[in-house]
Amino acid sequence: MSQATCSRFLDLRALAALEHMRFTTRHRIDGAYSGRHRSRQQGGAGEFVEYREYTGGEDLRRVDWKVFGRTGKAFVRLHQDETNLRCTVAIDASGSMAFRGGNKGAASKLEYAQFLATALSHLIGRSQDQVGLAVLGEGLRQTLAPGSTLPHIRLVQSEVERLRAESARRMATSLNQLFERSSRRGVLLLISDFLMDDLQELIAALRLFRHRGWEVIALHLVHPDEERLPAGTAFRFEGMEADGAVACCPAEIRTAYEQQFATHLGIVRQLTLAIGVDYRLVSTAIPYLQTLQGLLVERTG
Repeated sequence: MSQATCSRFLDLRALAALEHMRFTTRHRIDGAYSGRHRSRQQGGAGEFVEYREYTGGEDLRRVDWKVFGRTGKAFVRLHQDETNLRCTVAIDASGSMAFRGGNKGAASKLEYAQFLATALSHLIGRSQDQVGLAVLGEGLRQTLAPGSTLPHIRLVQSEVERLRAESARRMATSLNQLFERSSRRGVLLLISDFLMDDLQELIAALRLFRHRGWEVIALHLVHPDEERLPAGTAFRFEGMEADGAVACCPAEIRTAYEQQFATHLGIVRQLTLAIGVDYRLVSTAIPYLQTLQGLLVERTG
């Protein structure tokens, strides 16, 4: 992949240090994964899906020799019941994700998610695995089924780059729509700040994925300025979802606010863990590459 075709959220030099690592599953899900991932199914009698480049160590009987004769390159035919790991990255693109704190030059939560999702799609693609995209709002704004070809990975990264935050107070409907469109099990990686009015309904939607046998990972993005109010005498706080503004002295509400926000974090963690979701709290103050490395190491440990 040449630098000229890359998304602005893709730093190939920085990712070089992580390219030896794989995004792996913790549970048994669909796919043969060529012995590299745990699997429920084996074989290759299903409908042809696509080609992917041959990886050293695989059974040579899986190579399409006609394609090799025409191109001089070895490719493996993937069938519907033997595709590699399938990961759908679901990104919360609601208005609250546009928050970037008091430093206007800092990355917003959405931009952090874009860097993270783009980097992950690059690593998954390099491993010959499949990655898809879902953009969540009041409804499902965008969806790309998982794929592993280079043009598909570029398309995913291009769509991630185009993301813009839009006002949305509810997100469960978009996850339910994604569930209805997803006929095969895989990994759902949800990146969200979980600031919505329908948290209980969203958890119920995630439970549907878990009941169908999906592995679900929740990356809970939090900006430091959300956890701790800024120091100062007077501030004007403006809502990110068209819910007005409040002028006040932070010292007057600091304790109550920080206790309430900590309670919110605890509730999200408790609800997700209770249904078998792999929950991870992510501060946007931590470089996204460090977050990604920690996720990869944790899942291979």
